[in-house]
Amino acid sequence: QVQLVESGGGLVQAGGSLRLSCAASGRTDNTYTMGWFRQDPGKDRDFVATINWSGGITYYRGSVKGRFTISRDNAKNTVYLQMNSLKPEDTAVYYCAASRSSVPSPYALEYWDYWGKGTLVTVSS
Repeated sequence: QVQLVESGGGLVQAGGSLRLSCAASGRTDNTYTMGWFRQDPGKDRDFVATINWSGGITYYRGSVKGRFTISRDNAKNTVYLQMNSLKPEDTAVYYCAASRSSVPSPYALEYWDYWGKGTLVTVSS
């Protein structure tokens, strides 16, 4: 089993920045594909960004491209999501996810094997 713990959420004004962290423990494997998702209450969980095992390939949903950056430090078993130019519509609970293999479609939740419990990001206008 792999445990994922997110941190770094909080309240920020529009235009501000936050950096989320996701620490992995347990039977970790640095070959895992990692991702970030977000969810508003009463809505579906949406894909935000993903990074392959080496960090050389990243992919973002359109609404965050150019503002968010996903990265990983395999020596620390940690994945990051740097969020800049935050907007009120970025408000959500952010979840870290891991997949034991490459993900054919990062938007599909069924390809992700492990999930964290989430961290709340609130962007005020």
